[in-house]
Amino acid sequence: MLMSSPDRPATLQYGPNGFRVITAGDHVLCALTGEKVTLEALRYWCVERQEAYASAGVATRRLMGEG
Repeated sequence: MLMSSPDRPATLQYGPNGFRVITAGDHVLCALTGEKVTLEALRYWCVERQEAYASAGVATRRLMGEG
């Protein structure tokens, strides 16, 4: 079970197969849109940039050079 703090952003370390919570929170912000993404819904990130993305489409846009 993930420990979270309500309505506080978490600090994560992104790896190739998952992420590690550094600072507890209940969400992260999408690097491109600024949208809140709950940790339970987080599926897309970039290990090299250590960034989270709200959706596959947003991740693709970012990796193609937008933003």
